[in-house]
Amino acid sequence: MATCRQESGFTLIEILVVVVIVATIASMTLLSIGIVGDDRDLDTERKRLASLLEVARDEALMQGRELGVEFTTSAYRFVEFDPFTQQWSEIRGDDLFRQRTLPEGMEFELYIDDKRITLNQDLAEFDDPDDKDPVSKVQSYLPHLFVFASGEATAFEIRVHRFNPDAQLAMQGDVLGNIEFDVEEEL
Repeated sequence: MATCRQESGFTLIEILVVVVIVATIASMTLLSIGIVGDDRDLDTERKRLASLLEVARDEALMQGRELGVEFTTSAYRFVEFDPFTQQWSEIRGDDLFRQRTLPEGMEFELYIDDKRITLNQDLAEFDDPDDKDPVSKVQSYLPHLFVFASGEATAFEIRVHRFNPDAQLAMQGDVLGNIEFDVEEEL
């Protein structure tokens, strides 16, 4: 009587199927991590701006300063109203309120009173404060958002938008300077 020995092991096809399944799962995981990372960049920029606006509100209240924020499509800066010259000017020498630029591929959309504000590509230019004969190019300059010494502020909605892949996160500010994020967009 002859006995048949059965060899145990995996066939080449079974091994290839397992390798394909593992590679597919690994690639999907890597892709999803990359997408979430980009959304985290949007969220980081939105939270940075919200924090700076809250600090500006506190500074305006504590120091009796009138502050403003000027936006471009991809940058923003804080400005201050000088009651003596009756003009807005850059805040110089304050690293906290310096001009900030969004990472490449991100842009702002600004809404005030539910109307989209057309943002310029570049920030406005101010006159030299040491110029003895000021013929102001920016006398009619006004920032987009105001932060008053009373603690009140311009009501707004700002969207930080990335086009490739398409994603956006928004925040709203009310006249009391309170800032809220869209709940359904939280990461």
